[in-house]
Amino acid sequence: MKYLGSLAMLGTLFGFGSLSVSGADRHYFNDLDAPESVEDLVNIETALKSVLPSTRAATVCLELGEEKGSGSGVIVSPDGLILTAAHVSGGVNRTIEAVMEDGTRYPVRTLGLISNTDAAMAQIEGEGPFPYVEVDRENETMLGDWVMALGHSGGFDLERGVVVRLGRVVRMAQRTWQTDGTLIGGDSGGPLFDLQGRLIGIHSRVGKVKLENLHVPMSDFVENWDRMLNEEFVGDGPFATRLPGYLGVQLEKDEESGEVSIAEVMADEAAEKAGLQKGDILLKVGEEGFEDVEGLQGLLKEKSEGDVISLTYRRDDEEQTVELKLGGRE
Repeated sequence: MKYLGSLAMLGTLFGFGSLSVSGADRHYFNDLDAPESVEDLVNIETALKSVLPSTRAATVCLELGEEKGSGSGVIVSPDGLILTAAHVSGGVNRTIEAVMEDGTRYPVRTLGLISNTDAAMAQIEGEGPFPYVEVDRENETMLGDWVMALGHSGGFDLERGVVVRLGRVVRMAQRTWQTDGTLIGGDSGGPLFDLQGRLIGIHSRVGKVKLENLHVPMSDFVENWDRMLNEEFVGDGPFATRLPGYLGVQLEKDEESGEVSIAEVMADEAAEKAGLQKGDILLKVGEEGFEDVEGLQGLLKEKSEGDVISLTYRRDDEEQTVELKLGGRE
């Protein structure tokens, strides 16, 4: 069963004043203070129903692990790029799981995030093409516009499907929008659409004590698009915590030479991705040398996940330097 609020209950709404905007695809009912007839209600419902199948197919549940629960996200490219909230992704280069509407599961790697505004990207690591939606890059939404919020409220439920809420935009600030479409736990990171089916925001804060349905507008994603694609951890805000940098190796010190070498390389971590191998002798981080394992660990503790470092090492009597991006480890 798919949840959709009754349109007959929408007669008592906020007064938004007279709005107007040019554009052939703008729905006339966005400029009404409230629906004025049954025909208006039917037209709103028809618009929603026309875009619901495609938007629902692209909305995914993001499962973060047994202890961390789940959130939502939305696919915006055929190769599986996902937009979600920073507090859902939790950090850079982490592994989570996406659950499609039909229950199919894919591993997902988190990309960059904006910790001040709660925006994040992630990438499905599976073979596409995937269902996806159009991003509103022109920021065409106006105060009072009708919108729909989708999400996996309370977690993935195959029988129920994606939950749909219809509402209007009631407040617009530069980095945060508010709607009157109720969100609950599990919706975080899910998509907010206009009734043309364009993605206009991502759910951020969900009210626990008072009604609060806040969203990150697409303008913030568009502004930081390349930085998130490049796996940057941007800002020092409340929505994600920067972890200490993690190289992804076990180290050992040769008792005779005193040199520090790699005893083991962890799968899918920074060292392996940079081509480091077991037996490589580590010499410098940037321009700083070290005398023992503790010295190297001390240098790495000064770095954070997402930081790019240069690492000089020796293999087969040849010194090499590689640049790598540190992961994070809780």
